[in-house]
Amino acid sequence: MSSEAIAVVIPARSAGHDLRAIKIVLHREMLRFLSDRTRMLSMLLQPVLWLFVMGTGLGSLVRGSIPGVDYRTFMYPGMISMTVIMTAMFSAGSIVWDREFGFLREMLVAPISRASIVVGKCLGGAIVATGQGIIILAMAGLVGVPYSPTLIITLLAEMFLAAFTITAFGVMLAARMKNMQSFFGLMQMAIMPMMFMSGAMFPLANLPSWLHVLTVVNPMTYAVDPMRNAVFSHLGVPDAVNAALNPGVQWFGWQVPVGMELGLVAVIGAVLLGVGIIQFRKAE
Repeated sequence: MSSEAIAVVIPARSAGHDLRAIKIVLHREMLRFLSDRTRMLSMLLQPVLWLFVMGTGLGSLVRGSIPGVDYRTFMYPGMISMTVIMTAMFSAGSIVWDREFGFLREMLVAPISRASIVVGKCLGGAIVATGQGIIILAMAGLVGVPYSPTLIITLLAEMFLAAFTITAFGVMLAARMKNMQSFFGLMQMAIMPMMFMSGAMFPLANLPSWLHVLTVVNPMTYAVDPMRNAVFSHLGVPDAVNAALNPGVQWFGWQVPVGMELGLVAVIGAVLLGVGIIQFRKAE
């Protein structure tokens, strides 16, 4: 009885394989999110509570100092940012989940580059987070923000950019994590200070010098400020109120243009993506 060896042909890596891998990973992230309704609701609960409960409470304290503006209107861009950021970080954490349950190893042995897996994760997380942010965007009328097509398109683009950058940050953190508990602990330690020091919940004008420095060096500030600038550009508020609530970011007295802020977020996202790819290649 003779036995013959059966040749196993492994297809060579190519750009086509990598693009297909990006599409599959992206599609899987979207399916995973849409099938988890509990996660969708939990990601919305915190910003909605901040916006309508905390915003209403704080608004009652400052109503006299900002005539003609609901404080919830001021907080609205920050709550969009919070929704997008939290959802993006949870999407990035799926890498740790996949590692724990062995699915990640199956992807790593496929004839595709590891960079394509990371890019797929980042794009999937950004799309999912932007989709979640659209729900908050639909609540604009409840806090006095107009449903302007220009404003909506601008916010969608800024949301996607912020979501991609945060997902890349999360992937970088998750690349070597072995369990979800460690990832979530590190995520809370990193994200919560960044959110509180981004100006999402308080104006950037007239801050103490130490807090001003922290907001300026915080990358999240440059994602929140363009959204607030877009919202206030569509509101008819007095100049004094606009200067108090929407002063922008200043470096040594120089006003940082919104385009430069968005460029910084994009550059940071690209750098984090590159670091995440390097970390991911070393992780296994």
